[in-house]
Amino acid sequence: MRIALGQFNALVGDLAGNAERMRGIYTEALRSDVDLLVFPELAVCGYPPEDLLLKKHFLEDNRIAVEKLAADCPDKTIIVGFAESCQGSNYNSAAVLQAGRISEIYRKGLLPNYGVFDERRYFHPGNEPVVINVGGIRIAITICADIWNIEWLDNFLRNAGQIQMVLNISASPFYMGKIRKREEAVSRCAEKFNCVVSYCNLVGGQDEIVFDGRSMFADSTGRLVCQAKAFDEDLLIAEIIPAGDRVVQVKPAQPTADQPAGSVDEVYQALVLGTRDYARKNGFRKTLLGLSGGIDSSVVAAIAVAALGPENVVGITMPSKFNSPETISDAEKLAKNLGIEFLTVPIEPVLGQFDRALKQVPGWDSKGIAYENLQARIRGSILMSLSNSTGSLVLTTGNKSETAVGYTTLYGDTAGGFAVIKDVPKTVVYKLAEHLNKINSREIIPADVISRPPSAELKPDQKDSDFLPDYDLLDKILKGYVEEDKSAQQLVESALPQNVVHNVIRMVDRNEYKRRQSPPGVKITPKAFGRDRRLPITNRYSSSNDARH
Repeated sequence: MRIALGQFNALVGDLAGNAERMRGIYTEALRSDVDLLVFPELAVCGYPPEDLLLKKHFLEDNRIAVEKLAADCPDKTIIVGFAESCQGSNYNSAAVLQAGRISEIYRKGLLPNYGVFDERRYFHPGNEPVVINVGGIRIAITICADIWNIEWLDNFLRNAGQIQMVLNISASPFYMGKIRKREEAVSRCAEKFNCVVSYCNLVGGQDEIVFDGRSMFADSTGRLVCQAKAFDEDLLIAEIIPAGDRVVQVKPAQPTADQPAGSVDEVYQALVLGTRDYARKNGFRKTLLGLSGGIDSSVVAAIAVAALGPENVVGITMPSKFNSPETISDAEKLAKNLGIEFLTVPIEPVLGQFDRALKQVPGWDSKGIAYENLQARIRGSILMSLSNSTGSLVLTTGNKSETAVGYTTLYGDTAGGFAVIKDVPKTVVYKLAEHLNKINSREIIPADVISRPPSAELKPDQKDSDFLPDYDLLDKILKGYVEEDKSAQQLVESALPQNVVHNVIRMVDRNEYKRRQSPPGVKITPKAFGRDRRLPITNRYSSSNDARH
C-alpha cells in the first residue's frame, strides 16, 4: 500500500484556496499511484481558526468544502482535517473520503489547552476510535495530541482490534527543540503498538505561529525511516509492506529531505517563513524598517530580504546628533550588502521643534528619559507615515531580551506591524548574525555591527550595559523566569546573582503593559510573550521575594 503525506501551507479561513491546493496535491499523488493521501489537521480551514469556530456558517462551509473535495477526488482514499459541527457540538475532525463521499469521520480525543492551544474553548472531545482498511492495512486515525499521551491512546484503542498503522494528522507548531520531542512521540507510539506510524504535519506561518512540516514515517521498531522538508511544502511517499499479522515495514519512495543544520539554522528558517507568510497572507508586497547600524535591525533586514526579496525591503536611517558616524556608515553598508533601497530621514530638525514646543510645559527636561524616548517616537511616526503612504508593512526590530524588561519605547521602536525577532533572545540574535554571514559565504552583516557594544544611541556615550546586565546573564535569568516559571529564590539557588535576579524580575513584571501593545512576532521559544504567556497588566503578585514585603 502506497501512502502520501501532503504537508502544505494552509491559510486560515481560505476554505476554497486550501481545497484547491489539496486538489492539486491529489493530482500529483495520482501520478505517483498512491492508495492513500493524507492532509494535516484542520487542513480545510487552517490552524488555528480561533473564534471563526464560533460562527455557525463557518462550520457549515467547512463541511461543504470537504464534501466538494470528496466529489472532486473520488479515485483514492483521502484523510483530511476539518472543523465539524454535529448535533450541537463542535469537533476537531478527520474525514475519510472514499468513492466521492465522506465515508467516516474521526473526532480528536485529546484537546490541548495550554500555550498557544485553546482547543477546549472551541471543541468537544471525540470518544470513538476509527480504524479503516486501505490496501489490506488496518489504520487507526489520530489527530495531533492523541499520540502524545501514549497511555491514553493505549486505553482508547484497546477495543479497536488489530492495528498495523497509527496515522496522525497534526498542526504542531515550531519552537527550538520541538522536533526532537515530536520524533520521540512518534517513535514511542510505533514501539508501543508495534506498528508503523505515519505523521503528517502542517507547514507555514499563521500570525505568531510557524508550522515546520517535517512529516515522517516510523517503522514498527520506532525507527524514523524518512522525513519531509522543514519549513516548506512537500509530498512524502512510502510503501507500507505487511510482514506478519501486526508488524509492517516502511519503504520510502524518496530519501529524507535535507534538514536544518542545527538550532540556529532552524530559528533562521522559521523567521524567514514566518515573515514571508505574515506579509504575503495579509496582502503586503513591500516592507520597510529603521536601520540603526545595530545588530537587531541588521538581522531583521537580512531576514526580510531572504523572505521577500531585496526589491521588497526598504531600509531607512533616521540619524540624530547622538548617532555615531560608524553606526550610520554601517547601516548604509548593510543596505548595500543586501541590495535594498536605502533612505535617510534625519530627525534632528523635528526633534528640535518638539523640544522647543515642550519646553513651554513645566517639568520638561531636554536631557531626561522622556527626551530619549521622544527620539524613538519621532522615528516610529516617520516609519508609520511612510507605511501609510506606500502601503508597506513596518517591521519592528526589538528582541525578546529587551521586550522582556521593557527596554523599548512604547509608540517608538515598538511601532509597526510585525515584530520579526520579538521572541529571539539577544544572545541568539548574535548567533543569527554570524549564521547569516556563514550561509551567504560573505559579510552580509558588517563585522563592526557584531563586535560593537550595543547602544540605543539616544544620548552621548550610551550603552545597553548602562541599564541592563550583560546579555548572557540577562538571557539566563529570562529563560528561567519567563520560559521555565522559576521563582527568584530558585534562580538565586542556581548560582545567579541575587540583586540582578530581583531587578530583572521587577522589570519584567512592570512592563506587561508595553508587551500587550506590541505587534505580533514569530514564536521560536517554548514560551513566547503573547499567545503563550498571558499575565494581567494590573497585578500585585511578584516572584521576587523582596516584592512581597
